[in-house]
Amino acid sequence: MLKYTEYKYHLAALFTVTVWGATFVSTKVLIANSLTPAEIFLLRFAMAYVCILPFARGRMWAAGLRDELLLAAAGLSGGSLYFLTENVALEYAPASNVSLIVCTAPVWTAVLLSLLYGSERMSRRQIAGSALAFAGMVLRLSPRGDLLALSAALLWMVYSLAIKRIGGRYPAIFITRKVFFYGLVTILPVFAFRPFDVSWEVLSRPVVWGNLLFLGVVASMLCYVLWNAAMHRLGAVRTTNYIYFNPLVTIVAAALCIGERITLAALAGAALILYGMWRAEKG
Repeated sequence: MLKYTEYKYHLAALFTVTVWGATFVSTKVLIANSLTPAEIFLLRFAMAYVCILPFARGRMWAAGLRDELLLAAAGLSGGSLYFLTENVALEYAPASNVSLIVCTAPVWTAVLLSLLYGSERMSRRQIAGSALAFAGMVLRLSPRGDLLALSAALLWMVYSLAIKRIGGRYPAIFITRKVFFYGLVTILPVFAFRPFDVSWEVLSRPVVWGNLLFLGVVASMLCYVLWNAAMHRLGAVRTTNYIYFNPLVTIVAAALCIGERITLAALAGAALILYGMWRAEKG
């Protein structure tokens, strides 16, 4: 049984992945409006960073160089590189497919952390549940964009490990601000090869600034704080397992908003994902 005090963290994780499931569709819409993957990330994280600054005053740097490097690694793996690979994958594959591949992150995270930390070792029930949810993801694979989407999943595993190492020593909002900062810093070299070129005409479109606000304020600023807090309280394996809900939201949102077709394989995959999640968390 879940402890009463843990329910709010489970709800925070569930809310976060629900929002993140919809972000695949938002990003797809922005790409259709001629924004590049790097431009989408820069605008998204810049907006999130500005919004979080009033709430994250005080400490500017971590207590030591090791912690600061861990924060930089989190910003690189869970920020710039993660979203760059994910957004580029969305140029080549349907949003629902990319979401399903990215949701393999819990499997890689659980396996790695079970090897590194005794406290995060997977139980038989978690292994069985994760395997079923992973099978649900496999039902929807397609070749286009798979490698990039899988790279994003592996990068999220690295991010989870970095947050696991540092999460208990600093407030979630401080960690989130540093992730945004290092994400922005590490994306800048990309623009040396393809300069930022978003016109005001494009930014003034309601569909563009509306989706950017959703990605920057809700999906980034708010959800990263909630996610980092849940990671600290529930552990990396239990929290990251909620990512399996991403594809369920993405499949429905993509069908309603951009006309992607819901297939029998998608429904079967969704059913396995839900059952696998329930089995992994039961008891």
